[in-house]
Order: sequence, then C-alpha cells, then structure tokens
Amino acid sequence: MKLLLHTCCAPCSVYCIDELRSENIEPTVYWFNPNIHPYMEYKARRDCLKEYTKSINVEAIFEEEYGLDEFCKNVVCDLKNRCQNYCYRVRLEQTAKYAKEHGYDTISTTLLVSPYQKHEILKEQGEEIAQKYGLNFLYRDFRVGFREGQAKARELGLYMQKYCGCIFSEEMRYYNRNPIQTTNTNGYEIPKEPRMQVKKIENKEDYIDLLLEADPSKDMIHKYLNDSDVYALKKEDELISIAVILHIDRKTLELKNIVTKENYRNKGYAKTLLKSLCGNYKQKYDRMLVGTTENNIPFYVKQGFDKYEKTIKNFFIDNYKEEIKDGELTCTDLIYYSKDLKKK
Repeated sequence: MKLLLHTCCAPCSVYCIDELRSENIEPTVYWFNPNIHPYMEYKARRDCLKEYTKSINVEAIFEEEYGLDEFCKNVVCDLKNRCQNYCYRVRLEQTAKYAKEHGYDTISTTLLVSPYQKHEILKEQGEEIAQKYGLNFLYRDFRVGFREGQAKARELGLYMQKYCGCIFSEEMRYYNRNPIQTTNTNGYEIPKEPRMQVKKIENKEDYIDLLLEADPSKDMIHKYLNDSDVYALKKEDELISIAVILHIDRKTLELKNIVTKENYRNKGYAKTLLKSLCGNYKQKYDRMLVGTTENNIPFYVKQGFDKYEKTIKNFFIDNYKEEIKDGELTCTDLIYYSKDLKKK
C-alpha cells in the first residue's frame, strides 16, 4: 500500500499517524487546505505541520493554495452545507488527483479523527472520489483516539487551533451561533455535555472486579485476558462499560467479555461500545465471534451477530465450580454466533 494521507493540521495527524504506523502503514502526509483562513491561521497550521512531520520522519508534501476568494465564491450561497459540499470534496478531490499522478494507490484523511466533522459523509465522499480515480480509500474511525491525540499534541507544544478552519467557523467563536453551549479547551470548541470516548486499557488487572460481573471465574478471565485487547467506554474520566477482545487469527476476533457498570445498564452503552469496536476492527478483520448464553442471543443478533457457529455442550458445567445463573436460566451450554464485520 502506498498511502497519501490528506492532513488538515498537526494535532489531528498525531493519532492518525501513530495508529497507521502501528499497522505497519507508512503514510505520506499531504497538505492541501484552501478552506483555512485568514492567512496567518493558514500559515500557523501549515508551518506547525512541517515541523512536526520532520520531527517524526514522515514524508510530507505541501500543496500551496490559500483559496479565500475561490472558497467564498463556492460557499456563500449555501453556508450551512459548506463543509460537505465544498470543504471536504475539494480537498479529497485534489488529494486523489495528486495520488493518481504520482503513483499512490490509496488515499485517506485526518479529518476522520474529529468527532466534530460529518464522519459518514467524509467516508462516503472519500470512497466515491477514490473510486473515480481508480484508487482505494483507507477508512478508519480514528475518533476513538481523538482526545489521546490532542493530549499528546499539547504535550509536544503543537499549535492548537481554536476553530475548524474557515472564516465562517471562526466567526462562530465570537457570535455563538451554535445552539449548543460550548467551552474552549485550547483546541476545538467542545460542548459542555460530557462526550463519550472509547479508550484502550493497558492496566487490565485493575478491571477484574467489573469483569467478574459478567464472567464469575478469575481463572477463566485470566486464561484470555493477557492475550486480549481491553477497551473502556468512558464519559470524561468515568468508566461506563468495558469489553475484552481476543485475537483468534489474522481474520477473526472473539468478544470474550463485555459488561456495563450497574448504574448505567439498560441504557444502550454496551451497544455503543460494541458498535465502535466493530467499526474500528473491520478494517483488518473479517468477523467477530461471541460465545453467549441462551438469554443473550437476541441482544447479539440485533448487533449483527446473526450467523450461528456452534454449541459447546455443558461448557458452564465443565468449566465452572459453581452453578452459573443468567436471570432465571441455569447456564449449561455456550452458544457461538458470529458477525461479518465487512457486511454493510
């Protein structure tokens, strides 16, 4: 894969580049942002990205176009839809053109890291434009690492912009046209309502007590925990749900454990966490397995685990010292279903 990564700024690139490199994908950064104004803001973001890419030894290409006049001509009659009708499309189109002309086979964008952009529209337009030029569009839901990337950017002393990019988004900072009350966090304008985030957990043992609420055997948990990825759904710093994902082979994962804190149950948080993980993993894996009890089959089927795989008879009798109850059900068999992660 030869990837040309459209990049809007250094802070947004931090997590994206780190994540791609963790997958052994080395991107070439591509700067083309004629929607960023005024000029000193354009220059500050561009120069910061130049310094950052040099510091981490990433190849970077800078396509200079401070396009204020062209931008205004194209958006003035439809300001509410300027992002999707102009800002996204003009940058993705130019990225694809450059990629095609210079031997790249894949494009993507760091805009996918921002929870404040229209994510599904970005994905749709990226795939459409890539196909038009005979390229691949590498999709990642980088939003899971947004706050992590922003924190690292601040630690590195990178220039942190105060608005999205164009003169109209800058205007909103001062005239408060956004109906959602916001607070400035030395980055973007962020709603005061706490945002949900999914974060990978390193200190797995600290969460044993919560995992035991879904799998009441420490021995069983330890059999899979060390070899698994553990993710937490959090609201600011408060833990809500946690999930354990075991890598079976190059194409298959297994959901080994998912549990929500008692005071947050039956509010859709486990569904939110699972949906996020499936969306992220589908870039590298084809399917996810889950072994469950009879009572929980409807929940997983609704989440897309709609293919029956197998039943392990007497699993809970053979592997647990005490009787396992799920509501009124005495658990005996472990029933496996799978989800096709590639299925739309």
